[in-house]
Amino acid sequence: MTTTRRDLLTSALTAAGAAVTPRLADAEPEHQAVPSDPALRTRALESVLVARGLVDRAALDALIDAYEHQIGPRNGARVVARAWVDAGYKRRLLSNATAAIAELGIGGEEGEQMVVVENTPRVHNLIVCTLCSCYPWPVLGLPPIWYKSSAYRARSVIDPRGLLKELGLELAPEVDVRVWDSTAEVRYLVLPERPAGTAKMSEAELAALVTRDAMVGIAHVTLSPSAGARA
Repeated sequence: MTTTRRDLLTSALTAAGAAVTPRLADAEPEHQAVPSDPALRTRALESVLVARGLVDRAALDALIDAYEHQIGPRNGARVVARAWVDAGYKRRLLSNATAAIAELGIGGEEGEQMVVVENTPRVHNLIVCTLCSCYPWPVLGLPPIWYKSSAYRARSVIDPRGLLKELGLELAPEVDVRVWDSTAEVRYLVLPERPAGTAKMSEAELAALVTRDAMVGIAHVTLSPSAGARA
């Protein structure tokens, strides 16, 4: 039997309803239980594709994880490491980030206009998108769930120092915290401080130390980076 467009839409809505209903029963009154319209449509499409055997959910999760934690952030790590070892490149990066990043063959949609802000012993930068989830995909991959949450977006502006402390990064009182609000036009990337004890490390070795969280500004780069970024 031929599947019509109406059949596909009906199946999608039914699957979405089944996925959402259990959440409604368990949700607390003060929280929004029903996903936004785009999220609902995405969940519905995913459910239909999985149900029809066209997509393997585990493979899809693995693909998303790879782009969120590995492929995307590795591009940004290359940019950071090059700036650490090449003073000329660092100057170009801070003056015209889009062009400097393109020198490494990195660029594209969601990264057409980049600005890089540098952390120093006296200044710490934090990236957020207060309106939605604008994020520099070419250098950081997919935005993590916490970056898109209303709690992160609000706290970053209202109490950035307190937010960082809750996330495990406690800054000295004399460090100035600067918050940068990404938009549809401009995306930001943090250039973290190079950790002490890395003078003899190669560019590739330095890149391996750089994490996504450090390039957003919720962590420092250390000699022993955690095995995985914040989920």
